[in-house]
Amino acid sequence: MNESIDTWFNGLDRLESVAISAVVFYFLIIVMTRLAGKRTTGQMNNFDWIVTVAVGSLAASGILLKDVSIADAALSIVILFALQWLVTWFVLRSDIVCRLIKARPRLLLDNGRMKQEAMRQERISQAEIYAVLREQGFARLTDANWVILENDGKMTVIPHSDTPLEDAELMSDVARDSEAN
Repeated sequence: MNESIDTWFNGLDRLESVAISAVVFYFLIIVMTRLAGKRTTGQMNNFDWIVTVAVGSLAASGILLKDVSIADAALSIVILFALQWLVTWFVLRSDIVCRLIKARPRLLLDNGRMKQEAMRQERISQAEIYAVLREQGFARLTDANWVILENDGKMTVIPHSDTPLEDAELMSDVARDSEAN
């Protein structure tokens, strides 16, 4: 019977430890997020998402696991934020690092025609393309010039125009056809 009580209640000292740890990590994450800047909580790309999940896991470990000290988890969180800041710094200054870290936007619809291979590789269905077009107020595929899967996972719809893809300045970084993302 004592074992089942331990499942529900480990004692006041353990509750006190969890409460203190939760408060410490709450404020640590607020401070680190403020230091890291708006990018940390904005539209996340894969890299940002991975760091966010890791920080949450480390905070939970530091709060709930008896064998992980507050200092261990806090240091790990600070290091992850520092690494994220450092990698972002390099991404902004090096095209090579940028290509290694960030996925390129991908063209999914070109002049009203779905790019089936790109959609397959990105695991985007025809229904998802239809949904994003309807959301933007389009009634036909041909009303859209391009649909782009951005590197944060959102889809951007560019209305139909006479501008060819090659002349669209803002489309220069978008992967086309079989180009790797």
